[in-house]
Amino acid sequence: MPWQEFTIMSQRLEFVVLARKEGANVARLCRRFGISRKTGYKWLRRFAASGEEGLVDQSRRPHHSPGQTARVVEDAILRLRTDHPVWGARKIRARLVQLQHDDLPSPSTITAILQRNQCITPEESEHHRAWQRFEASMPNELWQMDFKGHFALVAGRCYPLTVLDDHSRFALGICACANQRGETVQEHLTAIFRHYGLPQRILVDNGAPWGGGEGYPFTPLTAWLISLGVQVSHSRPYHPQTAGKDERFHRTLKAEVIANGVFCDLPDSQVHFDRWRYVYNFERPHEALQLAVPASRYHESPRDFPDELPPIEYGPDDIVRKVQNGGDLHFQGRLLHVAKAFVGHQVALRPTVRDGVFDVFFCHQRIAQIDLSAHNENP
Repeated sequence: MPWQEFTIMSQRLEFVVLARKEGANVARLCRRFGISRKTGYKWLRRFAASGEEGLVDQSRRPHHSPGQTARVVEDAILRLRTDHPVWGARKIRARLVQLQHDDLPSPSTITAILQRNQCITPEESEHHRAWQRFEASMPNELWQMDFKGHFALVAGRCYPLTVLDDHSRFALGICACANQRGETVQEHLTAIFRHYGLPQRILVDNGAPWGGGEGYPFTPLTAWLISLGVQVSHSRPYHPQTAGKDERFHRTLKAEVIANGVFCDLPDSQVHFDRWRYVYNFERPHEALQLAVPASRYHESPRDFPDELPPIEYGPDDIVRKVQNGGDLHFQGRLLHVAKAFVGHQVALRPTVRDGVFDVFFCHQRIAQIDLSAHNENP
């Protein structure tokens, strides 16, 4: 499959960045990006020789040349601010460093330049202290996923689905969806999994389509994820800060994309999302990463998305039961409720240290606990 025309440079750069990571599997990446190994190695050679300039089909003027004047640097600052109206001085300076500009002024001087050119008011501040939060220790250890509400189009509405790597803040997907149904999410996740591989765990909230509210954390979508070998975690009810990185990402997406545009339809929205996702991953300095870009900390997962779901296997000591209509199973003469999400699937019961209490597992994940003496179940 050829490169998509409107994202040709972003696709090439993303491929090269991921392929140059230590331990990267170039053949697997070529397959996921839909290019031949010959093409993949060609772009790696060109990048090694000329950097980003080597990835274009025609020559371009370099970002920097000897003898640049202060006026040229100031013009570059103003162009970046025009292209990214919510970027502050620190982000602008970090981006200019990436573009190999020399003799750059300090962030405070850049702020003064922006004020002098009426790009910001004197009261505007770029400093926003974030809460200290847990961070996964490596890429693909944990992804966060959620919908960014919805907004009006010229025709219809758009429900942006976002998928973010917790460790690197790399945006794996921003998908323009027509609804928030589980089938829609599964379709987009399948494309993301084929491109980047499978994560170890995904964090979601308790609402549809990945939960039915407090006490009902599983749906057919989460059952599908678990069957792929992906651990599913739910944020604490009424505590959106549990998924704080994705919530913060949503504020940035709104400020830098949604609030500044008029979108005709879903394909038009997707074009805007794809273009900005490239900027976010490869150009936009990130405060939480010491002004590095997310792509500098991300590498693709070694776990391939399977063409067919792997068979479910349980241990020889597990008590295996099939979940019936309504989400119930029969065990020791009792009808016990598990969850409707697992209807038609086999689950395993494992005794705990408490008499009469059993943990219920679907594949690798504990999904419920049943207490025979109390005739109840505690998800």
